[in-house]
Amino acid sequence: MGQFAVIGLGRFGSAASLELMKMGHSVLGVDTSGKVVDKFADRLTHAVIADVTDPAALEELGLDNYDVVLVAIGEEVQACLLCVVHLKSLGVKTIWVKATSHAQHLILSKLGVERIIHPEEEMGIRVAQALSYPMVNDYISIGNGEFVVEIDVSERLEGTPLSQVLPNDPNAIHVLLVKRKTQITVHPAREFTLKPKDVLVLLGQLSALKTIAPKLV
Repeated sequence: MGQFAVIGLGRFGSAASLELMKMGHSVLGVDTSGKVVDKFADRLTHAVIADVTDPAALEELGLDNYDVVLVAIGEEVQACLLCVVHLKSLGVKTIWVKATSHAQHLILSKLGVERIIHPEEEMGIRVAQALSYPMVNDYISIGNGEFVVEIDVSERLEGTPLSQVLPNDPNAIHVLLVKRKTQITVHPAREFTLKPKDVLVLLGQLSALKTIAPKLV
């Protein structure tokens, strides 16, 4: 179980906090509004009122003991930046921050923030990908143009070996695993026979994955 602190319990921060709680983690929620903190007091491990631009207030929270501190203040750019500067001075090692502009992103990157999140932009990209490739359940970018994707196998591929849908180049796409109900086959051979409702987890360049995805529906 991880320990996370979320500063700012607006729509983004509260959603992240509640999802972390569902995953079994410990979550400290921090906000300047007593009304907001009261709303989440019974739903988070701890919820406190604090002025996050005050270094003394942040120090009292012991945030350097948490695995990750997520700063989800959002549109209050000055408060966000002051908070990050104070967190850095307190020795907090892993800081994720929600940014609302590229200027804010640039400043945060100069401050050495671990990860900068643009929720609307990232969600927009995911929606576009889902619209363009509805057969792809989920995907994760791992950098350098490579993605891990999860794809459902359609009924028309009953009995089809993987070799018929994979590119000829064995290094173009790697089949990490196949999920078949409760059974998981790791690194299946190219002769592995597909069944409807199998779930493939693939690794490869985006261009190669775009080519193979339509063949699986």
